Parts: sequence; structure tokens; C-alpha cells
Amino acid sequence: MSAVSTVSSRPVAIVTGGSRGIGRSIAERLAADGFAVVINYFSRRDAADEVAAAIQSTGGDAFVVQADIGVTADRQRLVAETLQHFGRLDALVNNAGITSPGRKDLLEATEESWDQVFATNLKGPFFLAQGAAREMVRLVQAATIERATIINISSISAFAVSTNRADYCMAKAAMQMMTWLLATRLADDQIRVYEVCPGVIASDMTAPVQEKYDKLIADGMSPIRRWGQPGDVAAAVSMLAGGTLPFSTGERIHIDGGFHIRRL
Repeated sequence: MSAVSTVSSRPVAIVTGGSRGIGRSIAERLAADGFAVVINYFSRRDAADEVAAAIQSTGGDAFVVQADIGVTADRQRLVAETLQHFGRLDALVNNAGITSPGRKDLLEATEESWDQVFATNLKGPFFLAQGAAREMVRLVQAATIERATIINISSISAFAVSTNRADYCMAKAAMQMMTWLLATRLADDQIRVYEVCPGVIASDMTAPVQEKYDKLIADGMSPIRRWGQPGDVAAAVSMLAGGTLPFSTGERIHIDGGFHIRRL
């Protein structure tokens, strides 16, 4: 990586899967908060460019990077290009994820599906966080930044069973331990780590099961009877990335309309 000519005066955030849905909303919210945003995408360059253009049209700063989070070289390149372009890294939002291919019953689940889901939803986020954290530690020690934040986007599937998405549920469940591990290891380095746990959010991923969730929501699946919106998740990320909770780390923030509350 060649030398960086200047260091951004704005804090810098990487948002994986930032070209649409929840990721897009997070990218736009962080940009509105004053972050320069690196919009990571897997295949939809047109969608990522659209997000960048929207951010830039309001005076924000955005940079687009293609990377498959499940691939080692791509993760390394994402961090390297961020540092080359902006000279700093203040926040990582591990948002990219895929659902279980084919949503097969767990007795029919395949190793291929397991490997694909875990590579994108757990292994990728962990090793991306590792690579980002190494740079964040270096930047804090060099007084380039004062603090940093890692935010892992999980799901209520971390604790709510879906027997036709075993690989997805298990990968999301492991993100809580991943968050605790990183939070413990990085606390002395001024890096706070959080998990944001969305419920049923209107997105491309939930569109195929809209009718199912419409009924569940109407029947009181959660105390707040409406679909969650990407902006609801973005609001939580904004709070955490902005340092609003300085004496907190390893916390799970539920954005699920109260679904996690056990009721009789």
C-alpha cells in the first residue's frame, strides 16, 4: 500500500453490504452524522454507486469498494483501500450477510450451504474485525484517532429457532460470543464493540416471506406491532458509532419491537 497523502478530517466508517437495505440506511445515517463512509458491496456496483451519489449530493464523503467478505484477500483489500483513500478507520459495521440458500429443513441441510453461510455471516465478519482492529489499535497508538468502534449486525435468529435455516441461526448466535471476545480484548485499546440485533426488518431478505410476517406482526409477535425499518437499525448504529455509550462495551442492542421479551 502506497503512502497516504492526507488523513481525512472526518471519522471514517466501513459498512459491509452497504449498497442496499439495512446497509444502505446505515451508510446514509453515518454520512449524515459526519462520517466519511466506505460502501462495501459484493455484486451490485450500480446500487453502491447510487448510495455514494446520494451521500455526496448532500455534502458527504463516500468511497465504494467491491469485496466478498467471505474471501481473505477481499477483506484485506477492503481495509487497505480504506486506509489508502482516507488515512484512518474509526468504525467498522459488519452488516453483510446472506440467508440460508433454499431455506432447507435441517435434516436436508447441506455442507455447501453451511460453508457459504458461515463464510459470509461469521468467518468473514470475525476476520474483517480482526484486520480492522489491528489498524485501529495502530491508529489509536499513533494518536491519529482517539477511539474506534466495531458494530456487528446479528439477528433475532440468534435466539429464535428456524429449523429451515439452521446454518443462518447458528452463525448469528455465534456473533454474540464474537462480540464479547472482541470487546474484552480491545477495551484497553479504546475500541468499543457492540452487537445490534434486528428483528423483522423490511428488506430484500424478508420480502419473500412478507405475507407470513404480516400475519405474525398483526397477531402480536412483538409488543410493537409493525415492521421494523432499515432506519430503525441505522439509528442504533448511529448512537453506538457516535460514542454515546462510553462506559459500555459488548452490549447487545435489540431493534426488534420488543420481540426478545418473554411473555406469558
